[in-house]
Amino acid sequence: MSDDRPTGPARRHETPGERLDRNWGELLQEFRVAQTGIQILFGFLLILPFQAGFSELNADQRRIYLLVFACMTVSTVCILAPVAAHRLLFRKQLKDELVKFGGRLAKTALAFLAGAFTGAVGLIVSIVVGPVSAWVSAGATLAVIVVLWLAIPLTALRTAAESSQSRAEG
Repeated sequence: MSDDRPTGPARRHETPGERLDRNWGELLQEFRVAQTGIQILFGFLLILPFQAGFSELNADQRRIYLLVFACMTVSTVCILAPVAAHRLLFRKQLKDELVKFGGRLAKTALAFLAGAFTGAVGLIVSIVVGPVSAWVSAGATLAVIVVLWLAIPLTALRTAAESSQSRAEG
């Protein structure tokens, strides 16, 4: 696990406990943002089978629905797990473990959320337009997610690491 303490001029002057409190607070904020999208899509998926038109889905569309529903279930459980863990670990002097656990679960929840978004777009487009458009739309959705959620942040991380290294060498 990488050290999340900034280097150079951005270095914070905080104790390890203050850093853990800040990291936990930032993690909770991230959960709050993700939770809204997760709740909306999960709620939609929960009621979908009870709609009259659901019986008109073909076997492939039903499999996609079940895959999307499974991804949303895992994502929902992952986004809620740190809250349950916090309740169990509260005042046990385990905030470092809680922050690491929460960070891993946030990444897992986002990975499954990406799968659910991609599948949901594919399912909806397959119903409205057809299977070829569904594959194109799902692929485009996944590409946008990969670029915005992975490629750009990882590029920024690499650029910052290279900049930090060149400052240290210079």
